[in-house]
Amino acid sequence: MLTIARLSMALAAAFALSACSTAPPAPLVDAPPPGPSVKRLAASRLTAIVVSGKAELDPWVKSRFTRGIGPDDADGGSAVPISPDGYFITADHVLTHSEGRNVFVLHGQQGSLRSTKARIVWRSAATDLALLHIPIATPRYYAWTPPDQWLAAGTTVIHSGIATGFRSEPGKLITAIPPDHGRGTRFKHDIPLEPGDSGGAVVDANGQLVGINSAVEFLVPLDTAFFIESEANRPNVKALERVINADRRRNNLPKPAVSSAP
Repeated sequence: MLTIARLSMALAAAFALSACSTAPPAPLVDAPPPGPSVKRLAASRLTAIVVSGKAELDPWVKSRFTRGIGPDDADGGSAVPISPDGYFITADHVLTHSEGRNVFVLHGQQGSLRSTKARIVWRSAATDLALLHIPIATPRYYAWTPPDQWLAAGTTVIHSGIATGFRSEPGKLITAIPPDHGRGTRFKHDIPLEPGDSGGAVVDANGQLVGINSAVEFLVPLDTAFFIESEANRPNVKALERVINADRRRNNLPKPAVSSAP
């Protein structure tokens, strides 16, 4: 669950392998962490989701949360731009209370933070993933890591959730991620998360998108909670692209020219 105070401050084991998959690669040792340029890239793509009964948030957002009244009924989390034409992926549970309410994407546009009402394209509770669309260009978006390649355990990553993405240290994949198959893959990493980070990007040292944050696990033996691991999900990238293309056709949206993510 996302509080407005947290939003304001933030913004100023793999699934069972298919029978034809090969054995996972050996865990990486001493892999280089994402550098400053990747952290800047992640910061430029940082995106929040706010679910509210309010009809408009942009005046409040453009004032950097200093003017007007913010929503007192807000739920939400983080999201990730994955195309140049306004498609974002998030965790499905971020939209749990979206029925009868508006979903807003808070994303950098032309040098300032803006709020745009989003349309829910697709949701999957089974994979805890959801797809949104806003009718604007999003030139700062992520390219996925190659869907036909393994990602070994030990691969270094950062995350860009709105709660802790600016202050968390790099981490590593705990589980290997196989080539895309089925509906997608659940995987684990060792970066602690907080409420608001759900739906945020997990990014490798090349600035490519690995997956989407979902949950955090703690051990609570007595009164003290000990962090264990965080969970994230990766969709079947090719299947997700088919969903996006079908939505473009259904809504008469032009398919953008083929290009690599900046």
